[in-house]
Amino acid sequence: MNAAAAQEFSGAPLGTPVYELTHLSKTYARNLVVALEDINLTLRKGSFTSVIGSSGCGKSTLLKIMAGLIPPTKGRVILQGLPVTGPRRDIGMMFQQATLFPWKTAVENIVLPIEIRDGKAAAKQAMGKAHELLDIVGLKGFENVYPNELSGGMAQRASICRMLITEPAVLLLDEPFSALDELSRDMMNMELQRICHEQDATAFLVTHSIQEAVILSDEIVVLKPRPGRIAEIVKVDLPRPRTLDMMTTPKFGAIVDYIRSLLDKGEEM
Repeated sequence: MNAAAAQEFSGAPLGTPVYELTHLSKTYARNLVVALEDINLTLRKGSFTSVIGSSGCGKSTLLKIMAGLIPPTKGRVILQGLPVTGPRRDIGMMFQQATLFPWKTAVENIVLPIEIRDGKAAAKQAMGKAHELLDIVGLKGFENVYPNELSGGMAQRASICRMLITEPAVLLLDEPFSALDELSRDMMNMELQRICHEQDATAFLVTHSIQEAVILSDEIVVLKPRPGRIAEIVKVDLPRPRTLDMMTTPKFGAIVDYIRSLLDKGEEM
C-alpha cells in the first residue's frame, strides 16, 4: 500500500492506554520453538482490536498470555498499570463454545463468576444487573431458560453477558462465533459491536476471517508465520456504527485486499 492509501485507512486517536505489551516473546521446548517474538502492542480504552494470521502463528498463545493463563518468556504485559501475572477479575474471556452449565438457567450462568468469586449472596445481588445485560443482548424473557433450550447464537449472547457481569477492563475473544452459520455470525458481530459501544468496552479478538476483523475493528494486528511477529498494524477508518452493507463497498474491499496481501507476503517469507 502506498503512503496515500495507508493514510486513508488511518483512524482518529482512541482513548487512554489500557493494555500494554512490550517486547513480548514466548518460547517452548527449552527455547527450541519460538511461538512469539518481540510483540509490542497497546490497546486503548474503548477500542476494538483484532489479530489475524495463518494457523500456528501464535494468535492463541498471545491471547493466553494476555489473559494471564500462561507467562511470557520475555517482555511485559501491563493492564491498567499493573503486571498481568495470572488470571484477573478485570479480564473477561470468551471462547469458541458457549460453555454454559446445562443445569443452570441463563441468568444463573451469568452470575456464576460472581458466585464463585464472592459467594451466593453477592450473586443474588447481581441478579438485577444480569437481567439488564440479558435485555441489552435481546434475551429478555429467557432468564429462566436452560442452555439446551437456547440456539447457538442465543447461548453465545448469554456468554457475552457472563463476561460483562464482572465489568472487566478488557474483553478477550477467541473466535467466539466461529461455530455459528454465516448469517448468525454476521448478526452476532453486529450485536457485539453494539454491546461494546454501549459498554465502552476495550476488546481484543482472535479471528481467521479478514472480513470479520475489518467490520469490527479499529486496528488489525497482522502476524507473520511462526515465529509470530507483527507484520503491520492496520488502522481501519470506517464510520461507526458499522453495517453489513459496508462489506460491499470499495473501501472495505480495499482494506480486505491489503490485509490479504500482507498475509500472502508473510507466507512467502
